[in-house]
Amino acid sequence: MEKEAKNIDGNELTEKLVSINRVAKVVKGGRRFGFAALVVVGDTKGRVGFGTGKAKEVPEAIKKATEKAKIKMLRIPLKEGRTIHHDIKGRHGASKVILRTAPPGTGIIAGGPMRAVFETLGVQDVVSKSVGSSSPYNMVRATFEGLKNIQSPRNIASRRGLKVSSIFGKKSKTDKEDINLTKDKKKVKEVVSE
Repeated sequence: MEKEAKNIDGNELTEKLVSINRVAKVVKGGRRFGFAALVVVGDTKGRVGFGTGKAKEVPEAIKKATEKAKIKMLRIPLKEGRTIHHDIKGRHGASKVILRTAPPGTGIIAGGPMRAVFETLGVQDVVSKSVGSSSPYNMVRATFEGLKNIQSPRNIASRRGLKVSSIFGKKSKTDKEDINLTKDKKKVKEVVSE
């Protein structure tokens, strides 16, 4: 189930219902039945969130889950707006997920709950594998644990106080010019000191 919804900011949000379960609360007179929903919400441009909701009726459970998902949205850096920056593993409970970057044209190779997360996030090319528990709740949470730890090269460079090109080990023209300038400064210092 997929819905388009307008956020307060005017951004288009995509909602995907991942799972709906019938749950029971045992009380003195017997059991009271209700429904639990798991919903993933995203703007398909790098923001995504998930939420759970419980209620006596299905539409109310979905509404509660959607509201929670909108509150808990995260911004995930995407490489070229289509895939993740690097391979990563996520884990929650007995569920483990492996997320791998993919070349253009690969598509989303992922099962059920993970596919919903990637589609709402805006990822177009990714390869993923789930190991262990296949519970939708655990798989979504494990996927989010992995996505939270993704870092863009720009983020890593700013934290280390380096240039992005030095993170990849590539020498750009500006880096070569900087090296030549430092060599020239050393030569000038040697000449001055003599």
